[in-house]
Amino acid sequence: MSAQFLLLIAGSAIAAALTGCALPSSSSISDSYGPQPNLPEPTKSLLPTVNIAPAKGWPAGAMPTPAAGLKVQAFARGLEHPRWLHVLPNGDVLVAETDAPPKPDDSKGLKGKIAKLVMKRAGSSHPSANRISLLRDTNGDGVADQKSVFLKNLNSPFGMALAGNMLYVANTDALMRFP
Repeated sequence: MSAQFLLLIAGSAIAAALTGCALPSSSSISDSYGPQPNLPEPTKSLLPTVNIAPAKGWPAGAMPTPAAGLKVQAFARGLEHPRWLHVLPNGDVLVAETDAPPKPDDSKGLKGKIAKLVMKRAGSSHPSANRISLLRDTNGDGVADQKSVFLKNLNSPFGMALAGNMLYVANTDALMRFP
């Protein structure tokens, strides 16, 4: 094994030991909201505690359990890292398919390797589609039966807003406007 690899393993073990020690709260969840929430004091540590939920889809055939009288179904499938939805006045849905923009300098060294592992766990380990897709339900059954690229060649788009006849898109490096 190379010295660099051993250093990476040792650094990862130390980081895990220092950051993975967060204790669960002893308070009830209802204590944490309302007009006078009872919040715990912040804990101090050498490294920040980072708890990242792994990104994973629903198991085949599984769905969330809705409230009585409601129904849940997938509106669309096969999207590449959907991050933001905007429903247009006619019922069409715009979805920003995006991931973090490339940061070549951030992928160097131990910090970069750990960041890559963290991003992969969060489902962010592939190139960004950098587009906004339009989803349309033409027959009113609650499932998009048409999908088309609405805007492409964006730079990690996220937020969208429609003001009059103009669509505003927040790229990672600019605010864009489209008629």
